Amino acid sequence: MSGSFTRSALLGVGAAVVAALTAFAPAATAAGNPHVVTPQVQSLRAQVHNGTLLKSHGTTKACAFCQAQVVTAAPGSKTPLSTTVPAGYGADDLAAAYHLPAAAAGATGTIAIIDAGAYPNLEADVNAYRAQYGLPACTVASGCLKTADMHGGPALPPATTFPDNLYEEEVAVETALDVDMASAACPSCKLVELQLPIEDALNGDKAHLDAAMADFGTAVNTAGALGASAVSMSYQYPSDTDVEFGQAGRDLFHPGMAVLASSGDGGYEGNVHTGWPQNLPWVVSVGGTSLLQNGDSFTDIVWGGAGSGCETDLPAAIGAPPSVSANCGGHRASSDVAAVADPNTGVAVYETYAPFTGQPLNWIVVGGTSASSPFVAGLYARGGHTSQVMGPNTLYTAPAGAFTDVTLGQNAPAHVCPTATPALCVAQKGWDAPTGVGVPNGLAGF
Repeated sequence: MSGSFTRSALLGVGAAVVAALTAFAPAATAAGNPHVVTPQVQSLRAQVHNGTLLKSHGTTKACAFCQAQVVTAAPGSKTPLSTTVPAGYGADDLAAAYHLPAAAAGATGTIAIIDAGAYPNLEADVNAYRAQYGLPACTVASGCLKTADMHGGPALPPATTFPDNLYEEEVAVETALDVDMASAACPSCKLVELQLPIEDALNGDKAHLDAAMADFGTAVNTAGALGASAVSMSYQYPSDTDVEFGQAGRDLFHPGMAVLASSGDGGYEGNVHTGWPQNLPWVVSVGGTSLLQNGDSFTDIVWGGAGSGCETDLPAAIGAPPSVSANCGGHRASSDVAAVADPNTGVAVYETYAPFTGQPLNWIVVGGTSASSPFVAGLYARGGHTSQVMGPNTLYTAPAGAFTDVTLGQNAPAHVCPTATPALCVAQKGWDAPTGVGVPNGLAGF
Protein backbone atom coordinates (compact mmCIF):
# COMPACT_ATOMS: atom_id res chain seq x y z
CA MET A 1 0.00 0.00 0.00
CA SER A 2 1.00 3.57 -0.47
CA GLY A 3 1.44 3.96 3.26
CA SER A 4 4.75 2.15 2.84
CA PHE A 5 6.11 5.07 0.79
CA THR A 6 7.99 7.87 2.44
CA ARG A 7 6.19 11.19 2.73
CA SER A 8 8.69 12.91 0.42
CA ALA A 9 8.21 10.30 -2.28
CA LEU A 10 4.45 10.51 -2.26
CA LEU A 11 4.39 14.30 -2.31
CA GLY A 12 5.94 14.15 -5.74
CA VAL A 13 3.47 11.78 -7.39
CA GLY A 14 1.62 12.80 -10.52
CA ALA A 15 -2.07 12.65 -11.30
CA ALA A 16 -1.88 9.17 -12.77
CA VAL A 17 -0.31 7.77 -9.62
CA VAL A 18 -2.83 9.55 -7.40
CA ALA A 19 -5.60 7.95 -9.45
CA ALA A 20 -3.98 4.57 -8.97
CA LEU A 21 -3.93 5.07 -5.23
CA THR A 22 -7.72 5.10 -5.23
CA ALA A 23 -7.45 1.37 -5.81
CA PHE A 24 -7.65 1.20 -2.04
CA ALA A 25 -11.36 1.92 -2.42
CA PRO A 26 -13.43 -1.19 -1.65
CA ALA A 27 -14.46 -3.75 -4.20
CA ALA A 28 -18.11 -3.47 -5.07
CA THR A 29 -20.49 -5.76 -3.23
CA ALA A 30 -23.74 -7.26 -4.45
CA ALA A 31 -26.78 -5.01 -4.39
CA GLY A 32 -29.78 -5.83 -2.24
CA ASN A 33 -30.48 -6.16 1.46
CA PRO A 34 -27.19 -5.25 3.20
CA HIS A 35 -27.90 -7.62 6.09
CA VAL A 36 -28.50 -10.76 4.04
CA VAL A 37 -25.76 -13.39 4.06
CA THR A 38 -25.36 -14.00 0.35
CA PRO A 39 -23.93 -17.15 -1.22
CA GLN A 40 -20.78 -15.09 -1.87
CA VAL A 41 -20.33 -14.35 1.83
CA GLN A 42 -21.16 -17.94 2.77
CA SER A 43 -18.40 -19.06 0.43
CA LEU A 44 -15.96 -16.53 1.86
CA ARG A 45 -16.73 -17.69 5.40
CA ALA A 46 -16.08 -21.29 4.41
CA GLN A 47 -12.73 -20.25 2.92
CA VAL A 48 -11.79 -18.44 6.14
CA HIS A 49 -12.68 -21.49 8.21
CA ASN A 50 -10.68 -23.93 6.12
CA GLY A 51 -7.77 -21.60 5.43
CA THR A 52 -8.16 -21.29 1.66
CA LEU A 53 -9.19 -17.63 1.36
CA LEU A 54 -5.89 -16.51 -0.17
CA LYS A 55 -6.11 -19.00 -3.01
CA SER A 56 -8.37 -16.51 -4.76
CA HIS A 57 -7.53 -13.29 -2.89
CA GLY A 58 -4.48 -11.24 -1.98
CA THR A 59 -3.32 -9.07 0.91
CA THR A 60 -2.00 -5.56 1.33
CA LYS A 61 -0.46 -3.82 4.34
CA ALA A 62 -2.30 -1.08 6.19
CA CYS A 63 0.87 1.05 6.51
CA ALA A 64 4.65 0.81 6.52
CA PHE A 65 5.00 -0.23 10.16
CA CYS A 66 1.51 -1.59 10.88
CA GLN A 67 1.31 -5.33 11.40
CA ALA A 68 -2.12 -5.51 9.74
CA GLN A 69 -2.78 -7.22 6.42
CA VAL A 70 -6.04 -6.53 4.62
CA VAL A 71 -7.47 -9.25 2.40
CA THR A 72 -7.97 -7.94 -1.15
CA ALA A 73 -10.39 -8.71 -3.95
CA ALA A 74 -7.90 -10.78 -5.95
CA PRO A 75 -4.27 -11.93 -5.88
CA GLY A 76 -2.00 -8.97 -6.59
CA SER A 77 -4.79 -6.45 -6.02
CA LYS A 78 -4.67 -3.62 -3.50
CA THR A 79 -8.46 -3.27 -3.47
CA PRO A 80 -9.82 -4.51 -0.12
CA LEU A 81 -12.40 -7.27 -0.19
CA SER A 82 -15.49 -5.51 1.17
CA THR A 83 -18.84 -7.04 2.10
CA THR A 84 -22.05 -5.75 3.68
CA VAL A 85 -22.02 -8.47 6.34
CA PRO A 86 -18.93 -9.95 8.03
CA ALA A 87 -17.03 -12.76 6.32
CA GLY A 88 -14.10 -13.14 8.74
CA TYR A 89 -14.08 -14.59 12.23
CA GLY A 90 -16.23 -12.54 14.59
CA ALA A 91 -16.27 -11.99 18.33
CA ASP A 92 -18.48 -15.04 18.84
CA ASP A 93 -16.08 -17.26 16.89
CA LEU A 94 -13.07 -16.02 18.86
CA ALA A 95 -14.88 -16.61 22.15
CA ALA A 96 -15.61 -20.17 21.10
CA ALA A 97 -12.12 -20.82 19.73
CA TYR A 98 -10.39 -19.60 22.90
CA HIS A 99 -12.97 -20.85 25.41
CA LEU A 100 -13.89 -17.45 26.80
CA PRO A 101 -16.72 -17.05 29.30
CA ALA A 102 -19.95 -15.15 28.65
CA ALA A 103 -19.46 -11.53 27.59
CA ALA A 104 -20.30 -10.09 31.01
CA ALA A 105 -17.88 -12.36 32.88
CA GLY A 106 -14.43 -11.25 34.01
CA ALA A 107 -12.90 -8.03 35.24
CA THR A 108 -13.80 -4.66 33.74
CA GLY A 109 -10.35 -3.21 33.15
CA THR A 110 -9.17 -0.57 30.69
CA ILE A 111 -7.46 -1.41 27.40
CA ALA A 112 -5.31 1.30 25.81
CA ILE A 113 -4.64 1.10 22.08
CA ILE A 114 -1.90 3.18 20.44
CA ASP A 115 -2.28 4.06 16.77
CA ALA A 116 -1.45 6.85 14.33
CA GLY A 117 -3.72 9.47 12.84
CA ALA A 118 -7.21 10.79 13.40
CA TYR A 119 -10.27 8.53 13.15
CA PRO A 120 -13.48 10.54 13.73
CA ASN A 121 -15.67 7.52 12.86
CA LEU A 122 -14.17 5.39 15.61
CA GLU A 123 -17.10 5.49 18.04
CA ALA A 124 -19.66 4.65 15.36
CA ASP A 125 -17.53 1.93 13.79
CA VAL A 126 -16.58 0.09 16.97
CA ASN A 127 -20.18 0.12 18.10
CA ALA A 128 -21.34 -1.25 14.76
CA TYR A 129 -18.91 -4.13 15.33
CA ARG A 130 -20.09 -4.64 18.87
CA ALA A 131 -23.77 -4.55 17.88
CA GLN A 132 -23.16 -7.16 15.18
CA TYR A 133 -22.04 -9.64 17.84
CA GLY A 134 -24.39 -8.67 20.65
CA LEU A 135 -21.72 -6.94 22.74
CA PRO A 136 -22.63 -3.96 24.96
CA ALA A 137 -22.25 -0.49 23.51
CA CYS A 138 -19.06 1.41 24.37
CA THR A 139 -19.63 5.14 24.00
CA VAL A 140 -17.92 8.37 24.92
CA ALA A 141 -21.03 9.54 26.77
CA SER A 142 -21.06 6.46 29.01
CA GLY A 143 -17.38 6.84 29.87
CA CYS A 144 -16.52 3.54 28.20
CA LEU A 145 -14.64 5.04 25.24
CA LYS A 146 -11.98 7.75 25.28
CA THR A 147 -10.05 9.06 22.29
CA ALA A 148 -7.07 11.32 22.95
CA ASP A 149 -3.71 12.38 21.58
CA MET A 150 -0.54 10.78 22.90
CA HIS A 151 -0.44 13.20 25.83
CA GLY A 152 -4.04 12.52 26.86
CA GLY A 153 -5.33 15.76 25.33
CA PRO A 154 -8.07 16.20 22.70
CA ALA A 155 -8.25 13.73 19.83
CA LEU A 156 -6.38 14.69 16.67
CA PRO A 157 -8.35 16.70 14.09
CA PRO A 158 -9.04 14.77 10.87
CA ALA A 159 -6.85 15.51 7.88
CA THR A 160 -8.50 17.52 5.11
CA THR A 161 -5.77 17.64 2.46
CA PHE A 162 -3.68 15.18 0.47
CA PRO A 163 -1.58 13.21 1.31
CA ASP A 164 -2.50 13.08 5.02
CA ASN A 165 -6.14 12.22 4.28
CA LEU A 166 -4.93 9.25 2.23
CA TYR A 167 -2.63 8.09 5.00
CA GLU A 168 -5.39 8.39 7.59
CA GLU A 169 -7.79 6.38 5.43
CA GLU A 170 -5.27 3.57 5.15
CA VAL A 171 -4.16 3.55 8.78
CA ALA A 172 -7.78 3.61 10.00
CA VAL A 173 -7.91 -0.08 9.07
CA GLU A 174 -5.22 -0.74 11.67
CA THR A 175 -7.07 1.25 14.32
CA ALA A 176 -10.40 -0.42 13.57
CA LEU A 177 -8.77 -3.85 13.80
CA ASP A 178 -7.24 -2.97 17.15
CA VAL A 179 -10.41 -1.70 18.83
CA ASP A 180 -12.54 -4.50 17.38
CA MET A 181 -10.18 -7.19 18.68
CA ALA A 182 -9.97 -5.53 22.10
CA SER A 183 -13.78 -5.44 22.17
CA ALA A 184 -14.01 -9.12 21.25
CA ALA A 185 -11.59 -10.11 24.01
CA CYS A 186 -13.15 -7.99 26.76
CA PRO A 187 -16.65 -6.74 25.96
CA SER A 188 -17.05 -5.04 29.36
CA CYS A 189 -13.70 -3.27 29.39
CA LYS A 190 -13.19 0.42 28.77
CA LEU A 191 -11.29 1.45 25.64
CA VAL A 192 -8.73 4.27 25.37
CA GLU A 193 -7.52 5.10 21.87
CA LEU A 194 -4.32 7.17 21.92
CA GLN A 195 -3.50 8.84 18.61
CA LEU A 196 0.05 9.55 17.46
CA PRO A 197 0.83 11.92 14.58
CA ILE A 198 0.07 10.25 11.24
CA GLU A 199 3.75 10.66 10.30
CA ASP A 200 4.61 7.96 12.83
CA ALA A 201 3.05 5.34 10.54
CA LEU A 202 5.27 6.34 7.61
CA ASN A 203 8.77 5.36 6.60
CA GLY A 204 11.68 7.77 6.92
CA ASP A 205 15.25 8.24 8.04
CA LYS A 206 16.63 7.21 11.44
CA ALA A 207 15.76 10.52 13.09
CA HIS A 208 12.17 10.19 11.88
CA LEU A 209 11.88 6.61 13.17
CA ASP A 210 13.49 7.46 16.50
CA ALA A 211 10.95 10.25 16.95
CA ALA A 212 8.10 7.86 16.16
CA MET A 213 9.34 5.35 18.72
CA ALA A 214 9.69 8.12 21.29
CA ASP A 215 6.03 8.98 20.66
CA PHE A 216 5.06 5.38 21.47
CA GLY A 217 6.92 5.72 24.75
CA THR A 218 5.03 8.92 25.53
CA ALA A 219 1.72 7.25 24.74
CA VAL A 220 2.48 4.23 26.94
CA ASN A 221 3.23 6.60 29.81
CA THR A 222 -0.08 8.34 29.14
CA ALA A 223 -1.88 4.98 29.15
CA GLY A 224 -0.40 4.29 32.57
CA ALA A 225 -1.43 7.71 33.86
CA LEU A 226 -4.98 7.06 32.63
CA GLY A 227 -5.16 3.82 34.61
CA ALA A 228 -4.93 1.32 31.77
CA SER A 229 -4.75 -2.35 32.72
CA ALA A 230 -3.15 -3.26 29.41
CA VAL A 231 -1.80 -1.40 26.40
CA SER A 232 -1.34 -2.78 22.88
CA MET A 233 0.97 -1.63 20.08
CA SER A 234 0.41 -3.13 16.62
CA TYR A 235 3.46 -1.52 15.05
CA GLN A 236 7.04 -2.64 14.58
CA TYR A 237 10.16 -0.58 13.82
CA PRO A 238 13.80 -1.44 13.11
CA SER A 239 15.58 -1.77 16.43
CA ASP A 240 18.95 -0.58 17.64
CA THR A 241 20.64 0.05 20.96
CA ASP A 242 19.51 3.69 20.97
CA VAL A 243 15.86 2.72 21.36
CA GLU A 244 16.49 -0.50 23.27
CA PHE A 245 18.45 1.19 26.05
CA GLY A 246 17.31 4.77 25.55
CA GLN A 247 14.29 6.63 26.83
CA ALA A 248 11.90 5.14 24.29
CA GLY A 249 12.63 1.64 25.56
CA ARG A 250 12.57 2.65 29.23
CA ASP A 251 9.19 4.34 28.78
CA LEU A 252 7.67 0.95 27.99
CA PHE A 253 8.63 -0.53 31.36
CA HIS A 254 5.45 -0.40 33.45
CA PRO A 255 5.16 -3.05 36.17
CA GLY A 256 1.48 -3.54 36.99
CA MET A 257 0.33 -2.76 33.45
CA ALA A 258 0.52 -5.34 30.68
CA VAL A 259 2.42 -3.81 27.74
CA LEU A 260 2.01 -5.85 24.55
CA ALA A 261 3.24 -5.60 20.97
CA SER A 262 2.84 -7.54 17.75
CA SER A 263 5.67 -9.99 17.09
CA GLY A 264 5.69 -9.01 13.41
CA ASP A 265 4.38 -10.38 10.12
CA GLY A 266 7.63 -11.32 8.41
CA GLY A 267 8.08 -14.83 9.76
CA TYR A 268 11.40 -15.92 11.27
CA GLU A 269 13.60 -12.82 11.69
CA GLY A 270 16.84 -14.56 12.56
CA ASN A 271 18.90 -15.31 15.65
CA VAL A 272 20.58 -11.89 16.04
CA HIS A 273 18.04 -9.04 15.95
CA THR A 274 14.26 -8.61 15.82
CA GLY A 275 11.93 -5.61 15.62
CA TRP A 276 11.03 -3.03 18.27
CA PRO A 277 9.13 -2.85 20.63
CA GLN A 278 8.24 -6.54 20.89
CA ASN A 279 11.92 -7.40 21.39
CA LEU A 280 12.08 -5.62 24.75
CA PRO A 281 12.24 -8.07 27.69
CA TRP A 282 9.53 -6.11 29.54
CA VAL A 283 7.05 -6.15 26.63
CA VAL A 284 4.78 -9.12 25.88
CA SER A 285 5.53 -10.27 22.32
CA VAL A 286 2.36 -11.66 20.73
CA GLY A 287 2.81 -14.12 17.89
CA GLY A 288 0.27 -15.49 15.45
CA THR A 289 -1.57 -18.58 14.33
CA SER A 290 -3.78 -19.84 11.56
CA LEU A 291 -7.16 -20.68 13.09
CA LEU A 292 -8.99 -23.52 11.36
CA GLN A 293 -12.61 -24.41 12.09
CA ASN A 294 -14.35 -27.71 11.45
CA GLY A 295 -17.90 -27.65 12.80
CA ASP A 296 -17.64 -26.66 16.46
CA SER A 297 -13.94 -27.56 16.65
CA PHE A 298 -11.08 -25.07 16.26
CA THR A 299 -7.38 -25.80 15.69
CA ASP A 300 -4.48 -23.33 15.85
CA ILE A 301 -1.32 -23.98 13.87
CA VAL A 302 1.73 -21.75 13.40
CA TRP A 303 1.06 -18.97 10.89
CA GLY A 304 3.91 -18.77 8.42
CA GLY A 305 4.08 -14.99 8.81
CA ALA A 306 4.30 -14.93 12.60
CA GLY A 307 7.37 -13.00 13.69
CA SER A 308 9.96 -14.82 15.79
CA GLY A 309 13.64 -14.79 16.58
CA CYS A 310 16.35 -13.53 18.92
CA GLU A 311 17.43 -10.12 20.16
CA THR A 312 21.04 -10.56 21.19
CA ASP A 313 21.38 -6.97 22.39
CA LEU A 314 19.01 -7.70 25.25
CA PRO A 315 18.63 -10.14 28.15
CA ALA A 316 15.95 -12.79 28.39
CA ALA A 317 12.28 -11.85 28.63
CA ILE A 318 11.24 -11.17 32.21
CA GLY A 319 10.03 -14.43 33.71
CA ALA A 320 11.05 -16.63 30.79
CA PRO A 321 12.73 -19.84 32.00
CA PRO A 322 16.31 -20.62 30.94
CA SER A 323 14.99 -23.29 28.57
CA VAL A 324 13.39 -20.51 26.50
CA SER A 325 16.26 -18.00 26.46
CA ALA A 326 18.71 -20.83 25.76
CA ASN A 327 17.40 -20.80 22.18
CA CYS A 328 19.01 -17.37 21.88
CA GLY A 329 22.16 -17.90 23.91
CA GLY A 330 20.50 -16.54 27.06
CA HIS A 331 19.06 -13.48 25.28
CA ARG A 332 15.53 -12.31 24.41
CA ALA A 333 13.62 -14.97 22.48
CA SER A 334 10.24 -14.03 21.07
CA SER A 335 7.32 -14.49 21.02
CA ASP A 336 5.66 -15.15 24.39
CA VAL A 337 2.05 -16.05 23.49
CA ALA A 338 -0.15 -16.09 20.38
CA ALA A 339 -3.64 -15.91 18.87
CA VAL A 340 -5.15 -15.86 15.39
CA ALA A 341 -3.25 -13.64 12.95
CA ASP A 342 -3.24 -15.32 9.54
CA PRO A 343 -5.18 -13.24 6.98
CA ASN A 344 -6.00 -16.54 5.29
CA THR A 345 -8.12 -17.25 8.39
CA GLY A 346 -8.70 -13.57 9.12
CA VAL A 347 -11.00 -11.69 11.44
CA ALA A 348 -13.96 -9.48 10.61
CA VAL A 349 -13.39 -5.72 10.98
CA TYR A 350 -15.84 -2.85 10.46
CA GLU A 351 -14.35 0.40 9.15
CA THR A 352 -15.87 3.39 7.33
CA TYR A 353 -13.41 6.31 7.60
CA ALA A 354 -12.68 7.33 3.99
CA PRO A 355 -11.53 10.97 3.85
CA PHE A 356 -9.57 10.41 0.62
CA THR A 357 -11.70 8.09 -1.54
CA GLY A 358 -15.09 8.84 0.04
CA GLN A 359 -15.85 5.11 -0.21
CA PRO A 360 -16.24 3.37 3.17
CA LEU A 361 -14.92 -0.17 3.40
CA ASN A 362 -17.67 -1.52 5.68
CA TRP A 363 -16.86 -5.17 6.56
CA ILE A 364 -13.41 -6.40 5.63
CA VAL A 365 -11.21 -9.39 6.50
CA VAL A 366 -7.90 -8.57 8.18
CA GLY A 367 -4.99 -10.53 9.60
CA GLY A 368 -1.49 -9.96 10.93
CA THR A 369 -0.18 -9.91 14.47
CA SER A 370 -1.97 -6.58 14.72
CA ALA A 371 -4.99 -8.80 15.40
CA SER A 372 -3.40 -10.98 18.06
CA SER A 373 -1.79 -8.22 20.18
CA PRO A 374 -4.94 -6.21 21.03
CA PHE A 375 -6.90 -9.44 21.49
CA VAL A 376 -4.46 -10.74 24.10
CA ALA A 377 -4.29 -7.27 25.68
CA GLY A 378 -8.03 -7.51 26.18
CA LEU A 379 -7.63 -10.85 27.92
CA TYR A 380 -5.07 -9.38 30.31
CA ALA A 381 -7.52 -6.59 31.19
CA ARG A 382 -10.38 -9.06 31.55
CA GLY A 383 -8.36 -11.47 33.67
CA GLY A 384 -7.99 -8.81 36.35
CA HIS A 385 -4.53 -9.72 37.66
CA THR A 386 -2.30 -7.16 35.97
CA SER A 387 -1.00 -5.87 39.30
CA GLN A 388 1.26 -8.94 39.22
CA VAL A 389 2.47 -8.35 35.67
CA MET A 390 6.00 -7.34 34.74
CA GLY A 391 6.42 -7.95 31.04
CA PRO A 392 5.49 -11.53 30.12
CA ASN A 393 6.36 -12.98 33.55
CA THR A 394 2.91 -14.31 34.48
CA LEU A 395 2.55 -16.18 31.19
CA TYR A 396 5.43 -18.42 32.17
CA THR A 397 4.01 -19.23 35.61
CA ALA A 398 0.40 -19.75 34.52
CA PRO A 399 -1.35 -22.92 35.74
CA ALA A 400 -1.36 -26.04 33.62
CA GLY A 401 -4.01 -25.88 30.92
CA ALA A 402 -4.15 -22.06 30.84
CA PHE A 403 -2.81 -22.14 27.28
CA THR A 404 -3.32 -24.58 24.44
CA ASP A 405 0.02 -25.71 23.08
CA VAL A 406 0.48 -25.19 19.34
CA THR A 407 2.35 -28.18 17.97
CA LEU A 408 1.92 -27.93 14.19
CA GLY A 409 3.41 -25.62 11.60
CA GLN A 410 6.46 -23.43 11.08
CA ASN A 411 7.30 -19.90 9.94
CA ALA A 412 10.48 -20.64 7.96
CA PRO A 413 11.62 -23.42 5.62
CA ALA A 414 13.87 -26.12 7.02
CA HIS A 415 17.04 -24.77 5.37
CA VAL A 416 16.52 -21.37 7.06
CA CYS A 417 15.62 -22.53 10.56
CA PRO A 418 18.69 -23.14 12.76
CA THR A 419 19.37 -26.85 13.15
CA ALA A 420 20.53 -26.40 16.74
CA THR A 421 17.47 -24.38 17.81
CA PRO A 422 14.46 -25.47 15.71
CA ALA A 423 12.05 -24.02 18.30
CA LEU A 424 12.84 -20.58 16.88
CA CYS A 425 10.66 -21.32 13.85
CA VAL A 426 9.05 -24.76 14.15
CA ALA A 427 6.16 -25.66 16.46
CA GLN A 428 7.31 -27.74 19.42
CA LYS A 429 5.76 -29.35 22.46
CA GLY A 430 5.91 -26.53 24.99
CA TRP A 431 7.36 -23.13 24.09
CA ASP A 432 8.26 -22.22 20.53
CA ALA A 433 9.08 -18.81 19.11
CA PRO A 434 6.20 -18.33 16.63
CA THR A 435 3.53 -18.99 19.30
CA GLY A 436 5.26 -18.72 22.68
CA VAL A 437 3.53 -20.69 25.41
CA GLY A 438 0.55 -21.24 23.11
CA VAL A 439 -2.89 -19.72 22.58
CA PRO A 440 -5.33 -18.72 25.35
CA ASN A 441 -7.58 -21.36 26.86
CA GLY A 442 -10.01 -19.16 28.75
CA LEU A 443 -8.82 -16.52 31.21
CA ALA A 444 -6.74 -18.69 33.56
CA GLY A 445 -3.45 -17.46 32.06
CA PHE A 446 -4.31 -13.83 32.71
